[in-house]
Amino acid sequence: VQLQASGGGLVQAGGSLRLSCAASGRAFSRYHMGWFRQAPGQEREFVAIISTSGGTTNYADSAKGRFTISRDNAKNTMSLQMNSLKPEDTAVYYCAAALSYGIQVYFYGYWGRGTLVTVSS
Repeated sequence: VQLQASGGGLVQAGGSLRLSCAASGRAFSRYHMGWFRQAPGQEREFVAIISTSGGTTNYADSAKGRFTISRDNAKNTMSLQMNSLKPEDTAVYYCAAALSYGIQVYFYGYWGRGTLVTVSS
């Protein structure tokens, strides 16, 4: 599966952004999908995950209550709605696909090119 993330940009603290991930191929619904982010000089970290059916989601503590992950298997898309953004959310955000449900980077065999989110204070 090939993935392409989009929707990043510059936003003020407290604002919102919606990231999208478009997948190619017919097997999208077989994959658990995740969002990760990587800030300059830091390791890539887990943000959110959604199961193949969309029935199960998990979030990093930093994202709970502010971010919402969703997917549309009919359209081969996944989204991350980010509200109440903070300067520390500034990072490159990546969407990724995995055959096993897990939050560690090594679960994910497919990655999209990232999209930059910058939150100004």
